[in-house]
Amino acid sequence: MTAFLLLPTLVLLARGLNASFLPTLLSPAVTETLRVSLWTTSLTALLTVLLVTPVAFLLARFDFRGKAVLETLLDLPVVLPPVVAGLGLLLTFGRNGLLGAPLELAGVSLAFSPAAVVMAQLFTASPFYLRAARAGFSAVDRDAEQAAQTDGASRAQVFRFITWPLAFPFLLEGLVLTWARALGEFGATILFAGSLQGRTRTATLAVYAALESDLGPALVLSAVMVCVAFAVLLIVRTLAARRD
Repeated sequence: MTAFLLLPTLVLLARGLNASFLPTLLSPAVTETLRVSLWTTSLTALLTVLLVTPVAFLLARFDFRGKAVLETLLDLPVVLPPVVAGLGLLLTFGRNGLLGAPLELAGVSLAFSPAAVVMAQLFTASPFYLRAARAGFSAVDRDAEQAAQTDGASRAQVFRFITWPLAFPFLLEGLVLTWARALGEFGATILFAGSLQGRTRTATLAVYAALESDLGPALVLSAVMVCVAFAVLLIVRTLAARRD
């Protein structure tokens, strides 16, 4: 089983990390693809922190009717096939989708644009941060928060100086996993955003496109993705070890 899991990865590295690795990596097509991947995944990570953190705190600290159903719905993209997620986004925000016509009247076109890439990544990747952040806020010692409030700290100060620092290792771990998942997103992106060179073609889409013409860029990008995946897993394991 170990050989089965490792052999394809080692073959990718052996074929990708060759003499032409650096020239191919620095070619305009590859650098443009990496640029699109970098800025879209960075924006996805930022939006995830801003939008998902309050939801995670709400789910971790409050009980309310329908909470289990809401948690299940928010976790659904983790197990939902990405191509199904892309179809859902297209039917909702596409030109002929549920919200497509109102958006078109407002001069906003989302499908097959860079914004669609971010939306696809956010839909499929943000639940990983949600799960980690929810666990982090649940793990914070309530006694420390109550002691700070007893000493006169406001709720905002308690969150800033007590809750957030104590939950931060969980949040960082979830954010790393979210960024990695966004970087590897394929199905929802190609269906909702397409594969337009310099606009919506991310690294994974470029690998698929290169297979039809030139295997060199596909091998180089695959080797880069393997190295990034290894680094992400190593970071997550290190964060988990320090947290424990």
